[in-house]
Amino acid sequence: MPILNGDSMAAPSRDVLDFSTALDVLKKEYPERDGIDVKTLIDSETHGGLTYNDFLILPGYIGFAASQVTLDTPVTKRITLKTPFVSSPMDTVTEHNMAIHMALLGGLGVIHHNCSAEEQAEMVRKVKRFENGFILDPIVISPKTTVGEAKALKEKWGFGGFPVTARRHNHPRDIQFHADLDDPVTAVMSTDLVTAPEGVDLLEANSILSKSKKGKLPIVDSNFNLVALLSRSDLMKNLHYPLASKLPHSKQLIAAAAIGTRPDDKLRLQKLVDAGLDIVVLDSSQGNSMYQIDMVKFIKSTYPALDVIGGNVVTREQAASLIAAGVDGLRIGMGSGSACITQEVMAVGRPQAASVYNVTSFAARFGVPCIADGGIQNVGHIVKGLALGATTVMMGGLLAGTTESPGQYFVSREGKLVKAYRGMGSIDAMEDKKAGGGGKDAKASNAGTASVQDRGSVTRFVPYLMAGVQHSLQDIGVKSISELRKGVAEGRVRFEVRTVSAQAEGGVHGLESFDKKLYS
Repeated sequence: MPILNGDSMAAPSRDVLDFSTALDVLKKEYPERDGIDVKTLIDSETHGGLTYNDFLILPGYIGFAASQVTLDTPVTKRITLKTPFVSSPMDTVTEHNMAIHMALLGGLGVIHHNCSAEEQAEMVRKVKRFENGFILDPIVISPKTTVGEAKALKEKWGFGGFPVTARRHNHPRDIQFHADLDDPVTAVMSTDLVTAPEGVDLLEANSILSKSKKGKLPIVDSNFNLVALLSRSDLMKNLHYPLASKLPHSKQLIAAAAIGTRPDDKLRLQKLVDAGLDIVVLDSSQGNSMYQIDMVKFIKSTYPALDVIGGNVVTREQAASLIAAGVDGLRIGMGSGSACITQEVMAVGRPQAASVYNVTSFAARFGVPCIADGGIQNVGHIVKGLALGATTVMMGGLLAGTTESPGQYFVSREGKLVKAYRGMGSIDAMEDKKAGGGGKDAKASNAGTASVQDRGSVTRFVPYLMAGVQHSLQDIGVKSISELRKGVAEGRVRFEVRTVSAQAEGGVHGLESFDKKLYS
């Protein structure tokens, strides 16, 4: 250090270089980049099995705004999302409400199967009917339907405008409800319709609907028979949710659901496919089994248009079996979930960072996208999972306390507003009557039951996660998830292992009290 001596400063022990040569000196004298590459990071002989908290990503150069970062990423070989967020198929996390809102926000919600096949199919149907281009099979009611019955249909389907037809596909008329539930809908329906002819394209139909100032646009044939329907609410959804996960040919939200690998799950799957399912997730803590491999082969041969995500896996060997069977995507993680005790009870599993890197580096050679499932507690964990090769991340506990998750809020003993949360391998879940449990056979639980604090609506929480990932990628110096993975593979994105003390330093510390507010 230079030493101050009055108004002068003693000369340093060596000549100070001209600042303009800093970049040249860096290239000549420091040819190795700061930090370590991903292979050195994950080297188990050096560092052991790492999880997300055990390392950091080193910053790069910021040469663009965070808003320029794109988060488009594949969830299966054929389907790409606008954001890398997937909600877990747990009965305290994802039913139709969560699935709808995750899809609207550019992600994906996987509907749980801890219910009857009919209930699960109904949830899939609600997702598919929530947002449409042309509704090719609209729900219609007869002139004899009462206002009360129509309101009941509104509660069932989640929308309130129905064409009234004298017979199926005939003389459509919009309906508006009023207080007298016994009145027939013909007494209150609107009759000054604006229609569009059969064969009209979606762009022109949207234009007609916008100008009509009506809630619905019936599409009719030359005999004025109803053949399709267009909804104004869908136009508004397109404006409010530009990132929505939709299939381009139908404009419907993408629907995903989980099933098991038992014989009766084949019957369940048929009902889900009939309801419009796009992605099926085979739900198992250990996916490398003859049961799952046989199920993958059955699905790919029976429903070739249906994408299959297999898992869970944590090793290359597990992944290879499912890739060979024909999966379109993989779930990675065993024992890393916040409510999961698989590693404790079963003595099998793997730290999540090691799992994600080893599986994704292998699966990428076959073009199979991977979901990092478990261990996600914050935005930083999401970014680390993506940096290690995952194309998307699956969240359970992080989303369980949101408004859109199933269940009722209650006040904890500490006075906090919370919701119940449980792992699907918990005794409670396995003995739930909806799951067909409750038998006398002994059950080994590999998950727990807990509660999580209120996080508000996912319509605010997921955008916070998205903004956080964008700013993180900006700090790293990459403009997209694919560029992040490429930078990691080429050794340009660098890492650093952190000690327990470093982890403590990286969190809030040394304060009398603090308020950790993540978003407003």
